[in-house]
Amino acid sequence: MSAPHTLIIAEAGVNHNGDIALAHRLIDVAQESGADIVKFQTFSADRLVKKDAPKAEYQDTNVGKAVSQHALLKGLELSPEAHIELLRHCQELGIEFLSTPFDIESLEELRSHGMLRRVKVASGEMTNFPLLRAAAQTGLPVIISTGMAKMEECRAALDVLNRFGAKGLVTMLHCNTEYPTPLKDVNLRAMLTIGRELGIPVGYSDHTLGTEVPVAAVALGAMMIEKHFTLDRTMEGPDHRASLEPGELKSMVSQIRHIEQALGNGDKTPSPSEIKNAPIARKSIVAARFIARGEKFTDENLRAKRPGTGISPMLWEKVIGTTATRDFAPDEMIEIPQ
Repeated sequence: MSAPHTLIIAEAGVNHNGDIALAHRLIDVAQESGADIVKFQTFSADRLVKKDAPKAEYQDTNVGKAVSQHALLKGLELSPEAHIELLRHCQELGIEFLSTPFDIESLEELRSHGMLRRVKVASGEMTNFPLLRAAAQTGLPVIISTGMAKMEECRAALDVLNRFGAKGLVTMLHCNTEYPTPLKDVNLRAMLTIGRELGIPVGYSDHTLGTEVPVAAVALGAMMIEKHFTLDRTMEGPDHRASLEPGELKSMVSQIRHIEQALGNGDKTPSPSEIKNAPIARKSIVAARFIARGEKFTDENLRAKRPGTGISPMLWEKVIGTTATRDFAPDEMIEIPQ
């Protein structure tokens, strides 16, 4: 059993604010942080929302109530040409490009340009049967976030993915879609419930402030972590305030890699670094006082003392009642006939 490697997805999302140059800088930051994947979002505002669709409360707070959700998203679209440009940048840097499609046309656009090694389904799309079916039919691994979902909805989404070609290819991410997520609403143990009840790999998509919760998720067994990041939390836009800045993203990746090392392989055996301490910290059976040849060893004339280079005190019962074959001075390690 080898130590785990958590797949870390640095979620650029729409934090490029529709600016391709900013998107390129986000890729640089993700690669420099040590993340495995940098993820964007692929959508058409016209296909995604009605003109009169309301915004989430956090979006109203971050961009103002006057801007409609449609107008907000329209300004955050990336063209097909921009996607190709960003993919090439990722390939040059050796970091995997990923983008979340919000409709079948966007999924097909990504697939047709060879941009996908896996498909990411957003929390809001996990009840979108046509998109789930299309994602499964790609034959690629599918990652699906579960924000706002009940357990039966997780099971239903998995059933669709399994039926249409993704059986054995699904990783489900526990998630809370409030930006930022209050700690009392994180419920990391739900991630374990998903894995236990559905029998699939699980991970965690995080929208809390800071890095402690995703690191804790890895300690609990998350195989994948997704976390939003930005160049600057004070920038205008819907998701910046709940995102990590570059130094924080790098710190989170480092913390997760440290936790992976600490998790180890699960075998309970002395580590190479500590084995040298055993003779020093453990004890041996020694004479508690002078013991004459022919005297029997008893609880009264024996004691356990460091170092542990003699007979282990775990053999106490074997030693008690045997006869000393020679004299033993106080504190001298006991010997018994073999």
